[in-house]
Order: sequence, then C-alpha cells, then structure tokens
Amino acid sequence: MAEDLVLDTAIRDWVLVPLSVVMVLIGVLRYFVSKLMRSHQAPDLKVVKEGSVSSSFTHHDHIPFSKLVLPLDVDLPSLDLFPRQVILRARNLRAAAGFIPAKSFRSRKTYFTNEENGLLHVPKGQAQNAQAQMFSDPNLAMDMMKKNLSMIIPQTLTFAWVNFFFSGFVAAKIPFPLTQRFRGMLQNGIDLSTVDVSYVSSRSWYFLNLFGLRGLFSLILGEENAMDDTQRMMQMSGFGFDPSRSLSAEKDGIDIIQHEWALPKMEKRAEDALKKLLK
Repeated sequence: MAEDLVLDTAIRDWVLVPLSVVMVLIGVLRYFVSKLMRSHQAPDLKVVKEGSVSSSFTHHDHIPFSKLVLPLDVDLPSLDLFPRQVILRARNLRAAAGFIPAKSFRSRKTYFTNEENGLLHVPKGQAQNAQAQMFSDPNLAMDMMKKNLSMIIPQTLTFAWVNFFFSGFVAAKIPFPLTQRFRGMLQNGIDLSTVDVSYVSSRSWYFLNLFGLRGLFSLILGEENAMDDTQRMMQMSGFGFDPSRSLSAEKDGIDIIQHEWALPKMEKRAEDALKKLLK
C-alpha cells in the first residue's frame, strides 16, 4: 500500500524553489546567449529583390512559398512562420466554406490551389526542406551548431548539478491521483515502490521544468521566441515541421471540398427551431 509522506518545508525552500528559479534563469540566459552568438550577415541585393515577401502581399500577383528566396540571417523558428500562416488561413477557409457564396469560395480556392502561383502549390522538385536549406550554407550550419551547443551544454551542466546536490529528494506532490504508469516519469531516482505515484522526485522535477516552461517563456520572451527544448530536439533530429508536406496536404484538403452554401437553409432551420420551441 502506498504511504503518505509529510514533506519538510526546507525541501520546498532549498530544493523545489531554487531548482525552478534556476531552470527559468538558465532558459532566459540561454536565449540571450544564442542571440549574441548568432551571426548577422547582410543579404545579397539579388536575394532581397527576389525574396521580398512583404511587397508580394500588397499586389494581386503573389509568390508561392516554394519560390521564396530566404535571407542568410533567417532564424529557424521564423522560417516556419509564413507557411504556418498560410495553412491556418486555408484551414479557416475549409471550416467556414459553407458560410460564403459559391463564387467567393471558388475565388479563394483558386487563390490557394492555383497550379501556377497558388500559395499552397508546391511544384515537384522545388519543395524546400528547412534543414536542407540551412546546411547548404556554411554560415547557417554554423549558426545551427551554435544553437545546439547553447542547448546541450547548459542541459548537461544543469543535470549534473541536480544529480549531485538534489538526488534522492521527494520535492513535491501532485494534487490528484495517478496510475502506476507515471511512476517512472515522476519518481526518477527514487527506488521505493511503496511511495504513492503522485509524489515527484527532484530529478523528475528537473525534467518537468525542462520540457514544460514554454508558457512561462512565452510571457517573458514573447510567443515567437519561446521555443521549448522539445521543439529544438525535433528540429535537430529532422522531425520538425515540414512546410512542403503540410502545404501539399492542405491543398489536397481544399481540392476535395464540395461547396454547399448554408445560407439558403438558414430560414428553414430557424423555422424548425421556432416550431420546436412553440410546441
């Protein structure tokens, strides 16, 4: 049977709170260090002329994502910003397709899925891969290596510090019951099967802070700069956001939509609803 423990307030004051504060400060410091280590190079004039995105939105002729030429000092999180916005707009169109006339839907569908310059169209052989584009340029590869070092080195030192000074502490308790499957995640470093699963060890608290502080960093650094370590590891391993595949999937989703305007049926639906209320 699981035993209930009484946690000493000194553990809160000298283990839980310092560990949380240190993790937040390390995350903020690592962000500014990586920002200082980032190399800023003036892009070529030809790149600026061909890759200007802001001017393309003010004209009817727009540039699809697959034909954009990105500047040399582009950051990896901002590389995904434009396709994500396009995908979000396309999803909103699919969700609200029944609330606009057929002519308006066809014009928007052409705007997104046109084979010549549609925003969602990715020609074969021209699909961009963020990792491939970065490593094709030595400067971008060097920036990526600096970011990886700014993530790996602090994590290694912090884990060694936590493992040396705070190993074996029961730091906190979760205020709701959990199943036995969570024991390995929440009680790392504690080999006692009699302790209730809701108790969290100091080492597990370190990992929870490592992967769960994105919301706090978004308040401190801003939403665009609050990329957590989970996203960084996915980008390092090549499992991050794939713009070309996501754009193609969204284009296929819009192509198969059968438009049906919901407005002509509104009166009938309102009449049926009023009849039900009057009965």
